Amino acid sequence: MTTPTTERPTKAHGVTLTSVAAQKVTSLLEQEGRDDLRLRIAVQPGGCSGLIYQLYFDERLMDDDLIAEFDGVEVIVDKMSDPYLSGAVIDFADTIEKQGFTIDNPNAGSSCACGDSFS
Repeated sequence: MTTPTTERPTKAHGVTLTSVAAQKVTSLLEQEGRDDLRLRIAVQPGGCSGLIYQLYFDERLMDDDLIAEFDGVEVIVDKMSDPYLSGAVIDFADTIEKQGFTIDNPNAGSSCACGDSFS
């Protein structure tokens, strides 16, 4: 006899978080003293190319969210953003040229000069 689970099953998405980015996320969460947050990536209309990325910490979990875990960091993608982000890689750069999270998205046909929006 199986016992019903109270947790809903989760479906994975096609986004990858590199180990460098996962370490940075873990470090940021430790600095905040929070262990209840997940990294959410979403796509919203806007920007000069049509769509913009949103990358932020979120304590909420919606019914249609897709979840994958990388080195102890849960990454959430909503169902509507998933097709635009499948195959995307989130990394963290710390160089003279750039510092911060980067998103390499094979679905982006074109992007703006600042790299914050795509189509």
